[in-house]
Amino acid sequence: MAEALISLTDVCKQYSRGKLIVPVLDNLNLEISQGDFLALMGPSGSGKTTLLNLIGGLDRPTSGSVIVGGERVDKLSENKLAKWRSQNVGFVFQFYNLLPVLTAQKNVELPLLLTGMSAKQRREHAATALEIVGLKDRAKHRPRELSGGEEQRVAIARALVSDPSLLVCDEPTGDLDRATADEILSLLQVLNQQHGKTIMMVTHDSKAAEFAKHILHLDKGSLTFETNQVGSEEPA
Repeated sequence: MAEALISLTDVCKQYSRGKLIVPVLDNLNLEISQGDFLALMGPSGSGKTTLLNLIGGLDRPTSGSVIVGGERVDKLSENKLAKWRSQNVGFVFQFYNLLPVLTAQKNVELPLLLTGMSAKQRREHAATALEIVGLKDRAKHRPRELSGGEEQRVAIARALVSDPSLLVCDEPTGDLDRATADEILSLLQVLNQQHGKTIMMVTHDSKAAEFAKHILHLDKGSLTFETNQVGSEEPA
């Protein structure tokens, strides 16, 4: 049994809308092992993105604890939390959030501007990340010169550039056609199986979920059941 990288205990999350309290997550308990690739599925409004944001340190629970890599992230100050995110978590979203005026290389370098790295070190790390995602020859291209799949690969390279242990992916193939989506999902499998990245992916797409090792179902703020994938040990 692999060591747990992520542990959520009795997590509740509520939002206030005026005097109205909106419950999103209800007394949720979850452990995710180091090196897992987990797909999180459920209907819209079930709390999937909220759960992802809690694990990635983008939000805090109303109650309960969130531990990632031995760090009680829900108790960190804002400054310490920002530093923790930059070192431990890579984020991949449905829309690539690339800056159009920057090249692929410069977009990938952006997270490293928060570190003490020299310009040369930033370039070297970005070049390595682009090579991992198969875009070494597109480093000088701007987003408008790339296909949707290439833009998402740049976004994944940006998530990888600080060598985080955890990738959190929110609908990473939601804006892509089936063939391109499968290429991106195969890349995520490689990052999981060959580079040891733990991946938590929210998706509405059952075909996308098949690339993960486990499928977790969330409904009305509660975990309903988990599906263990068969034959998920090798990249597709």
